[in-house]
Amino acid sequence: MFTQLILAVCGLTALYLATCTESQTARRWAPVVGLCGQPAWIWFASTSNAWGLFLLSLVYSAVYLRGIWVQWKPTK
Repeated sequence: MFTQLILAVCGLTALYLATCTESQTARRWAPVVGLCGQPAWIWFASTSNAWGLFLLSLVYSAVYLRGIWVQWKPTK
């Protein structure tokens, strides 16, 4: 139950922040929040023997890391 709460909160918050039109600062935090939920996804997938979901979670983690790089890289 706690894992499902983490999945819902992190996933929905990341989506909300990513689509926030009022604030660039909010959009910057979207991949960070999304990445925070990935350990729960990976744990859930591995304990459920859902190896396709496990692989997908790793890919999502890579995409969130890319999002962090794009949003937070230093500007010249």
